[in-house]
Amino acid sequence: MIVQPYPGSAYHRLARTARHRWWRPVLGFLVIVVGWGAAALLIFTAVWIAAVVAGRPENADGLASFGAHADLAVTFLVVAALLPVTLLATWWLQRRPVGSLSSVLGRLRWSWLLWCLLPAAAALTLTLAGGNALAVATGLDPGPDGSWAGWAPFLLSLGLLLLVVPVQAAAEEYAFRGFLLQAVGALMRRPWIPILVQAVLFAAIHGWGTPWGFADLVVFGVLTGYLTVRTGGLEAAIALHVVNNLAAAGVAAALGQLTIDETAADLPWQMVVVDVPVLIAYTLVVLWLAKRRRIAVVSPAGPDPAVLLPSVAYPGADLTHSR
Repeated sequence: MIVQPYPGSAYHRLARTARHRWWRPVLGFLVIVVGWGAAALLIFTAVWIAAVVAGRPENADGLASFGAHADLAVTFLVVAALLPVTLLATWWLQRRPVGSLSSVLGRLRWSWLLWCLLPAAAALTLTLAGGNALAVATGLDPGPDGSWAGWAPFLLSLGLLLLVVPVQAAAEEYAFRGFLLQAVGALMRRPWIPILVQAVLFAAIHGWGTPWGFADLVVFGVLTGYLTVRTGGLEAAIALHVVNNLAAAGVAAALGQLTIDETAADLPWQMVVVDVPVLIAYTLVVLWLAKRRRIAVVSPAGPDPAVLLPSVAYPGADLTHSR
């Protein structure tokens, strides 16, 4: 039987339902890891076999391929496979509504997500402008090699990105700021250890590029995790993640470098020095907006309650309710 979270639970405590047992989050995490690995292998193998049967040429990795755009789509699709696997682990093993991953209201609050896109876009603009300016001032060429790809290739790439990037970014948020944060949060009242655990694992899964890039990913994970708890849902984290990934991939597409392997883990210190204060500013602006818009931050006693952002600083008694 599927059971609802206890009324008045903060986001990181939503997995601690009447059916919670210590082993359910642990087993759920293992199921996600194994299930995602199996899904990735299945997707890559199916596409490779189809390319071999179709007599397609090999790509840079020596595998039959339908082309650079198809390879990119497959890569994003593999990451997106995290989403159904995560939802399945939540429903099947934790026996709770999958909507409790989205927010304390049991659903994704679309209007709130759209509001969060505005400061996310502003934050990204500041990071790109400030980071590139600092890179030039310190003698580092901020841009990747390449030239304008042309309108037709760019629009084709942009259309593909608009289809796959939001799902890919949301999948990572549901897995890390959602399931993992709540899985650890089910074992403890305070949110800081759950926030830190998911942030470090989030950075680790992106690989080790530079110490600066790794640190930036940890900061990103900590602040988006904090926002998730303080705003009662994934919307602010999803908005920032989607805007960031779309912009990064869009710039690469414009320069004909869409297949480059660099990630945020490879950021130089110039970008990180600018990015961290901007991330902090984004966090403060979203918290202000959440208070102004009276965003619910604890689970309701009934449908769609008026559970409001408290005026006291977190953590407080109302946000650490547990049973």
